[in-house]
Amino acid sequence: MTVMIKGWKKQYQMLNSASFDEVRGDCFYPVDPNDDEAIEQDIRNRADTQYHPIGTCKMGTEQDPLAVVDNELSVYGLESLRVVDASVMPTLVGGNTNAPTIMIAEKIADVIKKAYADAHEKRAVHA
Repeated sequence: MTVMIKGWKKQYQMLNSASFDEVRGDCFYPVDPNDDEAIEQDIRNRADTQYHPIGTCKMGTEQDPLAVVDNELSVYGLESLRVVDASVMPTLVGGNTNAPTIMIAEKIADVIKKAYADAHEKRAVHA
């Protein structure tokens, strides 16, 4: 929180500099820039994800205690469950997450189709 308060103060200082005089209007959320507790409360009240949360389901080896999914996005410890969304992205892309999420889904759709075809081919051979 200390770093966030310092960042809040820096943005406040920048926005109140002469460079912004022509474009800056009245302050619409008055917070005392000298009151760290008020700044912390402001940060807690207004912080959000900006609607592009990613990286909450780590991909990794089964030995990694933080890994949730393998390289085919199957969830460790559960059968027939995959996580196929932006939560498997290790880092945020430079733009909207929609297109990369679609590509993740397309890739895993191919993996699922191949696994299904392979399973049915084996059954047909052994029937």
